[in-house]
This record gives sequence, structure tokens and C-alpha cells, in this order.
Amino acid sequence: MKIGVPKEIKDQEFRVGLSPASVKVLKHDGHQVYIESGAGDGAGFSNQDYRDSGACILDNTEEIWQQEMVVKVKEPLPAEYPYLRAGCLLFTYLHLAANRRLTTRLLESGINAYAYESVELADGRLPLLTPMSIIAGRLAVQFGARYLEKQQGGRGVLLSGIPGVASGEVVILGGGVVGTESARIAVGMGARVTVLDVNPDRLFYLETIFGSRLELILSNSVQIEAIVPKADLLIGAVLLPGRKTPILVSRDLVKQMKAGSVIVDVAIDQGGCIETLKTTSHSEPTYIEEDVVHYGVPNMPGAVPWTATQALNNSTLPYILKLAQNKKDDPALSRGENVREHQLIHPVLREIFADLT
Repeated sequence: MKIGVPKEIKDQEFRVGLSPASVKVLKHDGHQVYIESGAGDGAGFSNQDYRDSGACILDNTEEIWQQEMVVKVKEPLPAEYPYLRAGCLLFTYLHLAANRRLTTRLLESGINAYAYESVELADGRLPLLTPMSIIAGRLAVQFGARYLEKQQGGRGVLLSGIPGVASGEVVILGGGVVGTESARIAVGMGARVTVLDVNPDRLFYLETIFGSRLELILSNSVQIEAIVPKADLLIGAVLLPGRKTPILVSRDLVKQMKAGSVIVDVAIDQGGCIETLKTTSHSEPTYIEEDVVHYGVPNMPGAVPWTATQALNNSTLPYILKLAQNKKDDPALSRGENVREHQLIHPVLREIFADLT
């Protein structure tokens, strides 16, 4: 199969769909790989690295999109919509539940689109979302700590505290992969950490990992309203696979937070769970509303592209090989199919966009 890898055009998105190591594996399997010139520069992979792995470097973006399969990292942006076409297979993160415009364009184009975040194992695990969720969860605390600095608009809190001065309060909504990794970093920094989750079994699991270093609360509206105002750093880590994230923190509740506290919503690419939070970018990552610093960058792992590209490829490559070999009967991969030849395939998307079916 002929596989094209375009350069990502989302603001400061430096990840790339295939690493040179992945290209080498695909070439060994008999496939042809075309890399847009400069696509890997931001992740530390030069055009020569790709040539040495057997790829062909192309300067023309449209030519990349003319290949049989296109492998990306982020969803197509409006500037890329003209490249969407019937007969092409697209494999990337899509997050369509919160993006009607892209959903409509994919349907109109006749393209076949598989979403990384929808590939699901029999036990419910999301193998292609997990590596980026780990990175985003860890970055959420790293970024949150930075924006708590007074010069960044925060209230001037050191999460770790020092002897004689209390450490910062971190509240995490959701105890899944993102929440667990956020807790891991926050605990390591010495913060006081509370995790809320609706699943008692998940809370028991977190206790086996962290013991008494976390406060673990069964999540409901009463508990959220009681705990959120105490937070120096609030992290949204809620995931409903394939669906738009519900709003858990209202504007009225944000008003009760301390001036200069920080909200980082990792769920923003699925709509976000904080009413006052809107999508931002790496170029302009934050804004202040209700005296609270809001961070809503949907491609957080793009900040660490060398690590993130390799972590993503470790998980995506086996599925890319299956698609390239036309082995689409893999159950997990089949669940990842979102759009096929003008039709919505994923059942959750068919429910959300019933008027488009």
C-alpha cells in the first residue's frame, strides 16, 4: 500500500504520524511510504532520517494526500478539507463527537476514516489513546504548576510547599489514565491531591497504587461543589469514549475558586468538563476568566513531540500494518472505524449525529 504522512498544521503541533523506525518496518513489509518534507523536523527526525529508513520525501502536500492511506496525528483542519476524498483511508485522532463541521465534511468527501481514540479492546481499554493520555496527564500538572506562578497570572503557589508552608491543593476530576498520571506527578511534587471518580472500583484501585497519599472521593455534584473551591489546581480528566464530555463544573462554581487558581482541562478535545473553559493553543495557552487561569490546549502532547511521536507509534504501528494489509476484521480496529463512504459507522456517532445518518 502507498502511505502518505503530511506535516501537521495545527498550532505548534510538532508530532508526526510515522517515525523513521515505523517507516522501516512498513518498508520491510512491502509498503511504500511518502513523507511530506519537514514533517518530522519538530520531533527531531530529519528528511534524511526518513530517506535512510526507505521513505520518499515529497514537497507537495496534495500529493501526500493522494496516497491510498494517510497517517496523521491530529484531525484534519479546514485548510486540509479539500484533500479529503473517496478512495482514501485516513488514520488519525478525530474526536468527532465535539466536531460537527469535520464530521459533515468527512461524510461529504466519501473518505474512509478510522480514529485512534475509537480503537477499543474487548475489555474496554483504548490502546491508541492511552499513551497520549499518560503524557497529557503528566503534562497537566507540569503546566498547571507553571501557570500558578505569579508571572503567569497565577496566585503564586508552589505545589510542593516547603517546611512551614502548606503545599498546594490539586483536585482531579476523573481517575482514569489521565487522572492517574496527573496524580502520580502531583504526589511526586509533594502536593495535596484529591481524586474524584464515579467508579468505586477505580478508587479502590488507586488506593492500591497510592495508599494514603491521595484523598479518594466518590464523585457526585455535592462532592464536586464542596471540593473544587479549595483547589489551587483543578484538572479535568473525564472521558466518555466517543462522546462529548459532560459539564461537571459550572460557571458559578468557578466563581467560588480562589483568584489566581488554575484549571487545566485535558478533556477539551471532547468538549471539556468546565463550563468556562474554551479551546486554546500552544501559542496562546491561557486566558483569565472569573479571576481563574484557564488552560485548554487540545494537543498537549505536542509540547513533547520527540517523546510523544515514539510513544504513539509504539501503539499505532501494529494497527497501521493491519490496515495496510487490508486486515480490517480485527475487532479492536473495527471499533475504530468512524466513517465509511458517506456513512457514519461508529454507533455513538450515529446516535450523536442522528440527523446525518
